[in-house]
Amino acid sequence: MTTTKKFWLYAFAILGASVMLFTSCEKNENDKPDSGAVKDIDGNEYKTVKIGNQVWFAENLKTTKYNNGTPIPNITDNTEWAELSTGAYAWYNNDEATYKNAYGALYNWFAVETGNLCPTGWRVPTDAEWSTLINYIDPNADGGNNWPNTAGGKMKSTRTTPDAHPRWESPNTGATDEYGFSALPGGFRYYYDGTFDNVGYNGYWWSSTEYHATHAWYRDVNYDDGNVGRDNDDKRNGISVRCLRDN
Repeated sequence: MTTTKKFWLYAFAILGASVMLFTSCEKNENDKPDSGAVKDIDGNEYKTVKIGNQVWFAENLKTTKYNNGTPIPNITDNTEWAELSTGAYAWYNNDEATYKNAYGALYNWFAVETGNLCPTGWRVPTDAEWSTLINYIDPNADGGNNWPNTAGGKMKSTRTTPDAHPRWESPNTGATDEYGFSALPGGFRYYYDGTFDNVGYNGYWWSSTEYHATHAWYRDVNYDDGNVGRDNDDKRNGISVRCLRDN
């Protein structure tokens, strides 16, 4: 074989390998951990994940201050919580030591409404942005309106009892966490009497989109099915928050 022919054979082989490598990288680039940790104003660090064209926190928010440095009131009294019309947060069962690092804080929607809850450069996602995420994971889910769907299972952490907190109660149906969103069941705080419920069983996350004067949209995932749901509820409820990076 002549030197010229050998050169072109090597050149085509290298070109082919380069194309295969590029194609492989292109296929996976939309679903991978994002580089670098993000800190809130308290200094808490968060893992992030890229899903489609969006970059999300892979953990629930746990800041005790707005991003302008203003403290968020931590309301422990049940009656006071039920009467709020301004931003506040709580730790599940008012037990910071057990629940802060595991599940983050529970915020009412008035805290979301300020626009200063997430770190600078990040925001609480709109209802439409939640739908974008969910429809990327399961195009048949219609943002959480269609049941059954598989998006909830694909979003859920696979940590399950008897694992220590943070974890889902068994059976943690459908959980694969294949996109790295690592949804965990932080439970909620009732708006009408300030009591807590459902940690380990249900995860709820606010959107920044108002439904009407007293209600706002949220998403929820459960321990005993693989669905993600879309609904609205009273703004005084305390539920979890995930942050989305600004475009």
